[in-house]
Amino acid sequence: MISFKRLGFSLRCIAFFVGINLTAASGLFAQNKLESPAANPDADAKTEKEMKPYTEKVHGTDAKFQMLPIPGGEYLIGSPATEKGRKADEGPQRKVKIQPFWMARCEVTWDEYDVWNHSLDVKRRKVNNIDPTPLDKLADAVTRPTKPYTDMTFGMGHDSYPAICMTQLAAKTYCEWLSAKTGHYYRLPTEAEWEYACRAGTTTAYSFGDDPSVLGEYAWFEGNSDGQYQKVGKKKPNPWGLHDMHGNVIEWTLDQYHEDTYAKFPADKAIDSPFSPSTKLYPHVARGGSWDDAPEIHRSASRIKSDPLWKFQDPQLPKSRWYHTDALFLGFRVVRPLVEDTAEKKLEFKGTEEKLEDR
Repeated sequence: MISFKRLGFSLRCIAFFVGINLTAASGLFAQNKLESPAANPDADAKTEKEMKPYTEKVHGTDAKFQMLPIPGGEYLIGSPATEKGRKADEGPQRKVKIQPFWMARCEVTWDEYDVWNHSLDVKRRKVNNIDPTPLDKLADAVTRPTKPYTDMTFGMGHDSYPAICMTQLAAKTYCEWLSAKTGHYYRLPTEAEWEYACRAGTTTAYSFGDDPSVLGEYAWFEGNSDGQYQKVGKKKPNPWGLHDMHGNVIEWTLDQYHEDTYAKFPADKAIDSPFSPSTKLYPHVARGGSWDDAPEIHRSASRIKSDPLWKFQDPQLPKSRWYHTDALFLGFRVVRPLVEDTAEKKLEFKGTEEKLEDR
C-alpha cells in the first residue's frame, strides 16, 4: 500500500517535472490553507513612552498603512478672535486635555477602503482556497456597503489616492471592520483629537505658521490641485509627521456639529477628551480643508459641517446610507487610542437605534 506521505511526494515531483506551479498544484490536492496574521510588536505599547510608529498590514490583502504615535497633552482648541479667516464657531478658545493615541500618517486610500467596500479579502480567500482565520470571521460579520451606482473615484485616480464620498456611517463601519480584521481597535478621531494632531504643538493658523502663501508646500488646495484630489503623502508633513492634515480631502470626525460647542466647555480648567454625541443625522464635523477649498478653510481651527446636499445627485430612492455622491472632497483617517475605549464609550461613538443611521 502506498502511504499518503509518499503519494504527496510523488505528486510534487510530477508537478516539478512538467513545469506546473507548485502552489497551484498543492491547491488541487490539499485541503484549504489557513493564513495567520503576522505578529506586529511595534504596535504593542502599555505606556506612552513605549509607543512607536508602526505599519499595519491588513491580513490576507496587499493593503497597509502607517500609524504614528501622538503624545498626550493640553492645547487651546479653536482660534483667537484676531486670526484671519476666523469664523464664529471657532470660539471661544478653551483648554482641552488629550490622551495619547496613534494616528494614520495619511488619509485612508482606495487601496485600503476597497478591501472592505468590495469584499476583496473574501474574494481572495475563495480564489485561493484559504480558510478564514478567527479575525477574518469577525470581520466578515461586519456590514458592508451596497454597490455604488457609479465609479466613486469619478476618474480622478485610484491607487494611493484618498477614498472619498463616504457617509460618516460608512467611515465608522469601515473602522469597525478594520478593528475586527487586525485585532487592533481603530476609530475616527474626535474633533478635539483631530485639531490637536493637526496643530502638533503649534498655536499658529496653520501647523507651519500664519503665512498662507506657503500653503502649497504642505497642502493640495484650490490653487494647486488641478481640480481634483492627489496621491496621499506627497506634501510636507506637520511637526508630528502627519501628511495632508491641511488639504487634499476634508476628514470626518465623530462629533455632532454645534456652532457653540466650545462655549459649553469650562473656562477655568482643561476639559478631558471632549466629544459631542450624535443626536440627529446632520450636521457632523469634518476637518482639514480639501483640494477644492480656499486657504482659510485649511487653517487648523476651521470647522466644516456635513450637509444633506452632499448626496443631492444620488439617484437612489431612498438615498444611500453609504455614499455622499456629491462630496468628492470628503475622506477620513483612522486613530487608535493607547488605552482602548470602554464599551460604554464605544457605544456612544457608534450611536444607537435611530442614531445608527447614516451621517
